[in-house]
Amino acid sequence: MKRILQVIRDEKRSVHERLFVLLSSLALISMASVFILELLLGESSELNYTLGVGFILFLFLVLSGCRSNRMNLTATVIAAIAILLLFPVVFFTSGGIYGGAPVWFVFCTMFFSLIVYGKLRYLFLLIEAVIAGICYYLAYEHPEFVTDRRLSSVYIGSLVSILFVGFTLNLMVGFEIRMLRRETEHSKEQSRKIEEMNRAQNRFFSSMSHEIRTPINTIIGLNEMTLREENISDEVAENARNIQSASGILLSLINDILDMSKMESGKMEIVHIMYDTGKMISDIVKMISVNAQKKGLTFAVDVDPTLPAQLVSDEVRLKQILINLLNNAVKYTETGSVTLSVHYRRTDGSKVLVTYSVADTGVGIRKENIPHLFDAFERIDEHKNRFIEGTGLGLAIVKQIVDLLGGDISVNSIYTQGSVFEVTIGQEAVDDQEIGMFSMERFKEQSDLAKMNGRFEAPKAHVLIVDDNTANLLVAEKLLRRTLVQTETAESGEQCLKLTLQKHFDLILMDHMMPGMDGIECLHAVRGQAGGLCRETPMIVLTANAGSEDQAQYRRAGFDAYLLKPVDADALEETVRNLLPADLVTGKGAPASSYVSGEAVRAVKRKIPLLITTDSVSDIPKELLKALDIRVMPYKIYTEKGVFDDGLEADGDVLLRSIREENLSAHSDCPSVEEYEEFFAQQLSCAQHIIHIAMGQRASGGYANAAEAAVAFYNVTVIDSGHLSSGMGLMAIRAAAAVKEEPFVTAEEIREQCENIRNCIQTSFVLEKTDYLCRSGHLTERMNRFCKAFMIHPKIVMRNSGMSVGSLYFGTLRQARRAYIRKSLRDPHSISTDMLFITYAGMRTEEIEEIRNAVLEIVPFEKVYMQKASPAVSANCGDGTFGLIFARTQHE
Repeated sequence: MKRILQVIRDEKRSVHERLFVLLSSLALISMASVFILELLLGESSELNYTLGVGFILFLFLVLSGCRSNRMNLTATVIAAIAILLLFPVVFFTSGGIYGGAPVWFVFCTMFFSLIVYGKLRYLFLLIEAVIAGICYYLAYEHPEFVTDRRLSSVYIGSLVSILFVGFTLNLMVGFEIRMLRRETEHSKEQSRKIEEMNRAQNRFFSSMSHEIRTPINTIIGLNEMTLREENISDEVAENARNIQSASGILLSLINDILDMSKMESGKMEIVHIMYDTGKMISDIVKMISVNAQKKGLTFAVDVDPTLPAQLVSDEVRLKQILINLLNNAVKYTETGSVTLSVHYRRTDGSKVLVTYSVADTGVGIRKENIPHLFDAFERIDEHKNRFIEGTGLGLAIVKQIVDLLGGDISVNSIYTQGSVFEVTIGQEAVDDQEIGMFSMERFKEQSDLAKMNGRFEAPKAHVLIVDDNTANLLVAEKLLRRTLVQTETAESGEQCLKLTLQKHFDLILMDHMMPGMDGIECLHAVRGQAGGLCRETPMIVLTANAGSEDQAQYRRAGFDAYLLKPVDADALEETVRNLLPADLVTGKGAPASSYVSGEAVRAVKRKIPLLITTDSVSDIPKELLKALDIRVMPYKIYTEKGVFDDGLEADGDVLLRSIREENLSAHSDCPSVEEYEEFFAQQLSCAQHIIHIAMGQRASGGYANAAEAAVAFYNVTVIDSGHLSSGMGLMAIRAAAAVKEEPFVTAEEIREQCENIRNCIQTSFVLEKTDYLCRSGHLTERMNRFCKAFMIHPKIVMRNSGMSVGSLYFGTLRQARRAYIRKSLRDPHSISTDMLFITYAGMRTEEIEEIRNAVLEIVPFEKVYMQKASPAVSANCGDGTFGLIFARTQHE
């Protein structure tokens, strides 16, 4: 018994082994109990003999299985003996179907299901079913085979069997549940530990990146100052260039490790932005051509002249892919050439597939090594390439980034003759403008002109540098020395706020990761500082965070520019020049055409304090959108002919006509979270804060998606209007009018105002027919036929942010419309008469005018807007639908 209990409690053993021992022990106890009971009753010596022999045999098997740890074999033997011998004998010697045997049959089924695994389980269950069927058949056809027992004994045996089996099954199931709970808790604990380890790893790599970049920034910055010196020896200059090269290699290693960490933890994000294809390729060529020239390689660039001049994708990650591939090509090529080719083809509308090809005449790759080419830390032909620096992470990172961008990468290589890597990534063309001819000569001319024009002086400009590291402050000051700008430094966010209260600065350079108040917090504090002298001053973030998702974070936060540590001297001067007021800059050359002028930057900088946005389904007239500066996010219309932007690419009447005449299927859906993020980011370029009025959350997924997207921003508030169509439009109009009347109204005040008027707005529609609701899945076909048969016109109303049927109108359409108008405009004294929307779909002008006149006979509204419903609303409601949307002075 002690040995059995030890096995059951031993958590190091598998659940299967512990369950076998427990169930076997319970079965033995049950057999012993029934054996003793039968002895007391003095019935059926055959049954007593069978139970006694079975008990001894099973006890021996269980003990042997525990000692030898061959539980599965033991369970199989026990199951075979029980099915083929024990069960038939017990059945016929315990009263057949009138005794406790059927209950033990159920127990056996559960017992085998829990202790026998694999195909044997199903075999034993089948055999048991056959044996049970034979026993029942024989007992029916030959009742003499069943031992004749007293009725009292049969009842007592059956009751005892039920009690024992019930108790045993309860223990079995309870043990199984406890094991499952412990396994679940163990799995959760393991998952929590793994997640904590991942977080700790991410914190470590992030901290390591920041901490290592800080001294590298000092090394590279001060080394740059050495290279700028005119009277230095050739030996010192050579040493400085070697330091510069080594620092670049170290920086590349850090970036690779950090990127791999982000990918493994799923933290790397893709940020789609519009970028200039020519500038991106030029930046890459500038970087790679220097390394190729050092090795005496020919670097050729072949770009399709019809390539779109501007594309939408993640520019940072595209650069990372191409730079990794080109750097590898240069590293593994001793003689010959490296070629970058860029071509594209259009797929659908503005969608294009861009193919980047990197070819070299280097060492090539063995055929057997190609399948392992994109494995992390894999160095192909390592003995031959042992003198080449690198972690072996480059191609693994490239592959994962390509996958994140939804692209493909392939490689074609002949060993000792060279390789060709080809990456194809889908992107979106901004317009039809082409890049034109791209050549190395043209790039060099532009590069030289940019370098010459980047030099400037601004002796009257005041620049504040904020960084908690003294060495970084020293480097930034020295790098700006030749521009003659007047610099001051602050070693914390708090010190920065003190200085911005005392003095106006023309530009602020802000470190991100600072103890106490970080750079983003300091930015918002400066922007909202009461009595501050730098609320409109451009700010540049200096950071070690290199990802495109980090850049998006800084754009959302409100920084005017982004510079990565270690700071490149030319990039710093160029960025400072672009953001300083034009009247303070005296350049040694005219500004390069590719630069953004300081005047343009400041024009963008004049943001409005608060902007109201909403969705296209708000059905606001265009003249009000323009007058109140309300920005609209389009919903999507899905048809067999394609996907269209609501109100931009699709018209309500045209859509209804297509549905009616071409039997076209159409439905609307809200924008995705990513689309809302892109929309908010775009609007924040001209506004300090956004309030987005969304459709009722139970009527559409738009509110949920917009709210999720808003989490990525510091200054976006999403409000559930509780309405749809012009109901949510009316709320947006009221909010925008309040902003226009009081420019300094706060976002919180507007939010409270929207909450107050939500229940006062009345949104309802009466439908001519229910066919469109049926097509869009909001109504069953049977209910649709019922409504048509009895001339029922439902009234759709908004309640608790969701759509519901408010009333049913019977009779002709004209009668239903008049009844709807009378009921909707009841108690006219409580109605706010400043504005009414008659929002309709697929109706003639004379019908609308008739409705308008009928409404004005009851309530003299000051302004009545006859608004055509958006295609998204029309697709769900159909021809002949119209609604009266207005506000009451108090909630009913």
